[in-house]
Amino acid sequence: MNLKQIAKDTAKTLQSYLTYQALRTVLAQLGETNPPLAHWLQNFSAGKVQDGEKYIAELLQAKPDLALRIMTVREHIAEEVADFLPEMIRTGIQQANMEQRRQHLERITQLSLSNPSPESEQPRFSDPDRDNLAS
Repeated sequence: MNLKQIAKDTAKTLQSYLTYQALRTVLAQLGETNPPLAHWLQNFSAGKVQDGEKYIAELLQAKPDLALRIMTVREHIAEEVADFLPEMIRTGIQQANMEQRRQHLERITQLSLSNPSPESEQPRFSDPDRDNLAS
């Protein structure tokens, strides 16, 4: 397991997600102040935000003012969430894992109760000699 690569990939994914959230924020603002520009940005952005850095580079070529605005909003969001994000991730994963394990345990417990083992389903034949020994 290459933890350094996992951390890099996670950071890149998070950057792209924050780019997406910044885009949503800017689209909401433009929807109120400049609907035609919001419509243009929505169309331009469709399917392009998977890679946040590539998207920003393309937007810088098309409309630098919008790209700079999204970059500013993205940076602000990152500053606001960076401090408590690691603990939220750890806690969220721990709670989700516990819930998944609980549900799995409930399923396998219900399954084993509703489908008894083959030994318990076989009819038991009495052995008079053995039964007499028990009494």
